[in-house]
Amino acid sequence: MGPGTSGSGVRTVTAPRSALGSGVSLHAYDIGVLVVYFVFVIGVGIWSSIRASRGTIGGYFLAGRSMTWWPIGASLMSSNVGSGLFIGLAGTGAAGGLAVGGFEWNATWLLLALGWIFVPVYIAAGVVTMPQYLKKRFGGQRIQVYMSVLSLILYIFTKISTDIFSGALFIQIALGWNLYLSTVMLLVVTAVYTIAGGLTAVIYTDALQTVIMVGGALVLMFLGFQEVGWYPGLEQRYRQAIPNATVPNTTCHLPRSDAFHMLRDPVSGDIPWPGLIFGLTVLATWCWCTDQVIVQRSLSAKNLSHAKGGSVLGGYLKILPMFFIVMPGMISRALYPGLRGLMIAVILAALMSSLTSIFNSSSTLFAIDVWQRFRRKATERELMVVGRLFVVFLVVISILWIPIIQSSNSGQLFDYIQSVTSYLAPPITALFLLAIFCKRVTEPGAFWGLMFGLAVGLLRMILEFSYPAPACGEADRRPAVLKDFHYLYFALLLCGLTAIVIVTVSLCTTPIPEEKLARLTWWTRSHPHSELEKEAPEGTPGTSEMPSGACPPGGGETENSSQDQDQHRARRRRWGWLLWDWFCGLAGPPEQALSPAETAARQRELTSIAEEPLWTRVCNVNAVLLLAVNVFLWGYFA
Repeated sequence: MGPGTSGSGVRTVTAPRSALGSGVSLHAYDIGVLVVYFVFVIGVGIWSSIRASRGTIGGYFLAGRSMTWWPIGASLMSSNVGSGLFIGLAGTGAAGGLAVGGFEWNATWLLLALGWIFVPVYIAAGVVTMPQYLKKRFGGQRIQVYMSVLSLILYIFTKISTDIFSGALFIQIALGWNLYLSTVMLLVVTAVYTIAGGLTAVIYTDALQTVIMVGGALVLMFLGFQEVGWYPGLEQRYRQAIPNATVPNTTCHLPRSDAFHMLRDPVSGDIPWPGLIFGLTVLATWCWCTDQVIVQRSLSAKNLSHAKGGSVLGGYLKILPMFFIVMPGMISRALYPGLRGLMIAVILAALMSSLTSIFNSSSTLFAIDVWQRFRRKATERELMVVGRLFVVFLVVISILWIPIIQSSNSGQLFDYIQSVTSYLAPPITALFLLAIFCKRVTEPGAFWGLMFGLAVGLLRMILEFSYPAPACGEADRRPAVLKDFHYLYFALLLCGLTAIVIVTVSLCTTPIPEEKLARLTWWTRSHPHSELEKEAPEGTPGTSEMPSGACPPGGGETENSSQDQDQHRARRRRWGWLLWDWFCGLAGPPEQALSPAETAARQRELTSIAEEPLWTRVCNVNAVLLLAVNVFLWGYFA
C-alpha cells in the first residue's frame, strides 16, 4: 500500500457483531456483475499465463522486458490502490475532507521522477531488485540483506495485512459471507495465476482490474454526485452532515471548517500543508521510486520510452482517486449510493490487484536477494521454483493471519501497522537519493546511516505504541514529540538526519573508485558497457550463466544412484514434476548457452537507455501536460 493513509490517525471501524453474521440478499444483477467479474479476471489470468515467458528469471520476474506503456501504467495504479487504501481514503475523506486527496496527487510528481530519473539508472545498472542495485552500488552484502528482509517484513505485516483486513471486512459486511472462506478463495485465485504466469500475468490482470476499478468507481461517483446536487450540493450537504451522537463542548465528529481546503494550517491542521508537500514527498519517494512492488513494473518495459509512458499514464490515473474515492467518501456522510454488486467488484479489483503485485515482488526479492545469497550456485530453474514456492508460503501466512485479524476486534491495530511505513521509509529515501546523485557516498556511510535511521524510527514507533492517541473528548497526555510533532514533519526530519549521517561517515572513509561506479549513478548512467560486462549481475535478465534446464532441488533423477533406482524414481515422480513443470512453464527444452559475445550483446541490449528522438519528445510533452493539470488542480482546491 502506498503512503496514502499511513499514520493518518484514521480509525478503521469494525462492524457490529450482529451485522457480521447476518445474511445479505443480492439482486440478480448484483450476482451477474460478480460472475462477469470473476470470469473476466480468471480468463485474463489464464490467457496471460499461457502467453508469458515463464521459464527464465527475466521472463518470470520482469515479464521478459516486453511490456508496453499502457499495461505498465495501469499496473502502477492498481498495485498501489489496494482495498486498504481504497477504504482508508474514503473513510478519511468522510471524516476530514479533501486534504487526504493530496496524498494521491503528490504521487504524480514522483511517478514522473521514477520514469525520468530513477528507472534510467536502474536499467543502466542491469538489476532486477532494489537491494540488488544497492549491492552493486556499494558492494558488500549487509545492505542488500537488510533491505531485502526489511522489505519482506513490511510487505507481510503491513501491505498484505491491511489489504486482507479491509477487503475481507468489506466482503463480510456487504455480503454476509464467511470471512475466512471468502478470503481463502480470493487468495487462492490470485496465487494461481501469480505462480503460473509471473509478472506478465500480474500486469495484464492488473490492467483489467484497473478498468473495472476505475470504471465502477466512476459510475458510483456519478450517481452519488447526481444525488447530492453535484459539487455545490456536496459542500452544503457535507457541512450539514452532523452525527446524532456528539461529544459536548468539543468539535469531535463535526465536519471540519476547512474540509474543502487542500492546504491547511501548518500548526493546528490535521494534515499541515508543509508536511503534505514536503514530508509526504519523502514517503512517496520511497513508495514510487524505490519500492520493489512499483519499480518492478517499470523495469519490465521493453525500453525506457515505454517506462516513461507508463509513468505518465499512472500519473493521470492517480489524479482520479480524489474524485472517485475521497469525494464519494464525503458523499457517504449524507447518503449511500447503492449498486452493491458493482461496489463489491470495485473493492475486489483493488484487493486482488494489490495482493498479486505484492506476491510477485516478494517472491522476486526472496529468490534473487535472499535465496541466491545463501545458494550462490543456484540454477536458474531452482530460482524459478523457489520464487513460486515463496508465493505459496505468503498465501499460507496470509491465511494464518486472518484469525488474528478477526480476534483483534479493533481497527487501531492496523493504524499502528500502517504507521510503521512512516517511520522506516525516510532512511531508505535518503539512501537511494544519495546513492544515485552523490558519487562520494560509501558503503560504511550507507550502512550506518540506515542503522541510525532505523533506531530513530523505531524509537518513534515504540512511543506511538506506548502512548495511543486519546479518544474524542479525552485529555491528550502524550509526549510533545507525538502530540505536537506531526508524523509528516517527523518523516522530513528523519530523512534529513539520515542523509547527514550517511554523508558524514562517507567523508571519513575511502571513496569508491570512479571506474566501479560505471552505470550506477545519475552522472555515470551512460558510461560505456565495458565495465558492466566484466561482471554480469547475479540474476540479470537475459544472462545465460545459469542453465535453465537443471532440475529443481530434490526432484527426479540423480546420476549418483544406480540405473534401476533412477528408473524407479522417474516412474514414481515423473507425472508430478511434469504437471508442475507444465503449470510453471518449465517443461520446455533447456535453452542453449550463449557465447561470450552473444552474452555481451544481450547485456548491452537489456541495459540500454537509448531512446528514439520522436518518442522522447512525445513523453516529455505528455509529462509537461500532466504536471500542468496537476498544478491546476492543486491551485483550484488549495
